Amino acid sequence: MLHRWGARARVEVRERWQRFERVWRRSMQLRVVVSTLALSSVVICVLGMVLQTQITYQLMTAKEDAAISQVRYSLPVLERELTAVDPNSDDVSQQLEQALNRLTTPNSGRPSTEASAGAFDPVLVDGSDAESEAQPSAGPIDDVPEELRRFVEQGELAKQITTVQRGPEPVTMLVVGTPVDSSTRALQAYLLFPLTSEKDTLNVVQSTLLVGGLVLVVLLGAITNLVTRQVVRPVRQAAENAARLADGDLDQRMRVIGEDDVARLAESFNEMADSLKQQIKQLEEFGQLQRRFTSDVSHELRTPLTTVRMAADVLHASREQFPPGLARSTELLVDELDRFESLLADLLEISRLDAGVAELSAEPLDLPAIVQRAVDSVRGIAETSGVPLRVEVPAVDLDLVADARRVERIVRNLIANAIDHAEGGPVEVRFGAGQDAVAVSIRDYGVGLRPGEAELVFTRFWRADPSRNRRTGGTGLGLSISSEDARLHGGVLDAWGEPGSGSCFRLTLPREPGREFGESPLALPSGRRIAAPGALLARTVDAHADGEPAVRDTGPARLSEPAPAEPPPHARPARARLEPGRSDRAGEQVAERGGEDPR
Repeated sequence: MLHRWGARARVEVRERWQRFERVWRRSMQLRVVVSTLALSSVVICVLGMVLQTQITYQLMTAKEDAAISQVRYSLPVLERELTAVDPNSDDVSQQLEQALNRLTTPNSGRPSTEASAGAFDPVLVDGSDAESEAQPSAGPIDDVPEELRRFVEQGELAKQITTVQRGPEPVTMLVVGTPVDSSTRALQAYLLFPLTSEKDTLNVVQSTLLVGGLVLVVLLGAITNLVTRQVVRPVRQAAENAARLADGDLDQRMRVIGEDDVARLAESFNEMADSLKQQIKQLEEFGQLQRRFTSDVSHELRTPLTTVRMAADVLHASREQFPPGLARSTELLVDELDRFESLLADLLEISRLDAGVAELSAEPLDLPAIVQRAVDSVRGIAETSGVPLRVEVPAVDLDLVADARRVERIVRNLIANAIDHAEGGPVEVRFGAGQDAVAVSIRDYGVGLRPGEAELVFTRFWRADPSRNRRTGGTGLGLSISSEDARLHGGVLDAWGEPGSGSCFRLTLPREPGREFGESPLALPSGRRIAAPGALLARTVDAHADGEPAVRDTGPARLSEPAPAEPPPHARPARARLEPGRSDRAGEQVAERGGEDPR
């Protein structure tokens, strides 16, 4: 029971401390007020200690001066009274008592012009026999400290503060001792002055300083809070207005009151907001004109391109009747027309994405089946390049709701891009599944990416090495469109690469479009290569006649080994076949246009 209560208490304290830390980090006003109060408290404590020390010193100095003055005025009285003391009498104590009575008689031995030291208790001691334990004395001799008596017996005027017991409570006293001149006996006189009034005065001073300090701290906190609030409030308003501006509300402005620094800040903020609104409006108009121009040009080019395509097809069909040079020119014409058509299609897609009119045709999908179709569409390019394709399908649920056309286009572009840069090495496709998302990665072991290029690969028309030969004839827009397609689903497309270690692209999609998810269920490669690419098990996905994918383990694959032997023709799945210099238009040029090369 106690253990559970202690655990709950620790959790509660930790949560409260964390909330306080969040408030402390986020509130400048709280930090300023607390800091001011802390510094003010230290200053007030130091000032209070100094004042108390000075007041105590002044009180004690005045008391000591008055006590010494009282002693000096009392000595003549004692000397007159003690001249009649019989040195041979045994009743010396009684005679000393009579002298003390004369000393304590009103107006006897009291200074008339000096400040009075107040009431006191006198003590007389016969010091003729200092070694005797029973010295004749009068008054409370036991209240006189022994150290003080030794100084006085040596003929010195001495003083000391001591505490004596008077009734139920101890009393602090100032004891002043002096030798008394007498022709008959060696006497010492001691005056005990109670410090009760001074102690009460110091208590009043301490309580006054304490209450005054607390009131001063509270007033300083209130003043600091008020002043800080006047400064922080415009800053908070500026932050809120800036957040609304960032959210797209370009009409937010700050109130301008007065002509001080805060007013100038508000004016500058409003001028900045007006300038941003004007520039954003101009950029939106320019973007609309640009998108409209791109869309209009793309549409207008379709008609002449269709005519040119028909003429090129006629020439291409009759190329065997032409001389070799003219036949080759016909083939090149058809290839460039294919690339031109792909570029127009990509430009139209980009214009739709930029205009925000792209729509998803979401439906339940099996991700491995979509990837299989993408792999089949670029398998001819892989065979021509000598790049083995390896697909590893785990035994997990990879179902999702997405646009099949867009997902297949993403994967096809990524695989074709990997083939272009694989340098003859394998291209591996892996899957990952989580509760809220699924992922697929395409990994190659080719030239890789230099530092900083992973953020640039999705830029339109960007290429890491423009002089590099491309086998897929990409337009430079494929990865940019793939990134927009992933974002349209609410997913993300990541890139990783190192020079000489290859690159990896990872597509992460939610189970349902727009659904929130955390980390990707599939990790990107680390900076350190764990194993050579040839040490990985290669598994190829082929399709049965009924369209279901089948996993085939081809054993350990190494870069130095030739590609695995192809199965017999009757066992290979149907796929696009490419002839050198000619695209398969019956398959909508998927193999020729499937991979886009941003690098």
